[in-house]
Amino acid sequence: MQRIGSVIGLKPEDREEYERIHADVWPTVLKQIAASNIRNYSIYRYGDLLFSYFEYVGSDYAADMAKMAQDAETQRWWAICEPMQSPVAERADGEWWATLPELFHVD
Repeated sequence: MQRIGSVIGLKPEDREEYERIHADVWPTVLKQIAASNIRNYSIYRYGDLLFSYFEYVGSDYAADMAKMAQDAETQRWWAICEPMQSPVAERADGEWWATLPELFHVD
C-alpha cells in the first residue's frame, strides 16, 4: 500500500461551489476511484489550499491513473473542478496536484 498526499490551490471565489459539489460526488466518479485501486481518499481545505490524501492498493500506479484519466465521466468531473483549482508553482512537470513527500507516519 502506498500513501499519497498532494496539494493544490483553490480559487477563493469558487470555494463554496467546490465544497458543494464535493458534498455529493457523482457515483460514477466514486466507482472509478475504487476501480483505480484508491482507498481512504480525503480532501481537506486550509484557506485557499486543498490537501488530498489517499491510499493506493494496486500494483501499477501509472497504469491505474492513466485508466482513470481516460474515463469519460471522470473527465467530465475534472472539467468542472479544474477551473476552480490553481496549481502551486512548486509542482513537478506534468503534475496538476503537487505530490508531497511523506515526512512522518505511524500506525
